[in-house]
Amino acid sequence: MSLTLEIVTPEARVYSDTVDAVVIPTVEGEIGILPGHIPLLTQVANGELVATRTGSGGSQYLAVGGGFAQISGDKVSVLAEHACSEDAIDERAVEEALKRAQQQIEESKNLDPQQYEHLQNLVSYSGVQLALKRRSR
Repeated sequence: MSLTLEIVTPEARVYSDTVDAVVIPTVEGEIGILPGHIPLLTQVANGELVATRTGSGGSQYLAVGGGFAQISGDKVSVLAEHACSEDAIDERAVEEALKRAQQQIEESKNLDPQQYEHLQNLVSYSGVQLALKRRSR
């Protein structure tokens, strides 16, 4: 048995394939999904999603952030605010975005809570991207 995994962001379908297992970062911790999993709707956290194919495919790592994952039957749908494969990560651009966000947090003491949360989210997601890219070297 296998799972159909689809990862979609507001901009594009980032991933769509048949896999044997998926590990998803959620706000409650990582969850592993195998074929036959109970139906579930959960909130996705910033982190690494691992899609595994036990044949010749191995594992593929993706950076994901925000959104929701729905497991229904043997279909896993991830609707994420951000998602990208390690190949699509531009390390220099991510480092620059991370520095800008950290600088804005440090310089602005009058940020409203929504701006602060957005910048913290950006810092967290950038950290996930950098960790993923650097591990793949």
